[in-house]
Amino acid sequence: MTAYPETGCGAAIFDDAGQLLLIQRLTEPEAGAWGLPGGKIDFGEPARETARREIAEELGIGIAVTGLACIAEILDGGDGRHWVSPIFYARIVSGTPRLMEPEKHGGFGWYRLDALPTSLTTPTHALLDALKTTPVPSPAS
Repeated sequence: MTAYPETGCGAAIFDDAGQLLLIQRLTEPEAGAWGLPGGKIDFGEPARETARREIAEELGIGIAVTGLACIAEILDGGDGRHWVSPIFYARIVSGTPRLMEPEKHGGFGWYRLDALPTSLTTPTHALLDALKTTPVPSPAS
């Protein structure tokens, strides 16, 4: 356990039909829940770069970050740690999603906002709260 918050980031990627790309976590924090792709920010790495790197590692796709959606915090999501995470809007610019780290992720899928899995990560809930006041940006943004 650390005595200070740690940083991660995630990306809200929507397809042309308005479906959200989610990935199932197999590791803490929030193991078993479905959430936004992303990961831990390395020291000296800009958060937007982390989002691009992590999503390429997890799903084998290239993304363009198009804006900031919200900031999420996880207070002991099962790992005893405090995470602070910017969540970015992004769009796919290359590749087709595929599971690249089966030891870390149980699967992925595109979900309509009215048909999401029942177990969602804290950052996904933060995004859904943000979407109540700000519309989903168009994929071409």
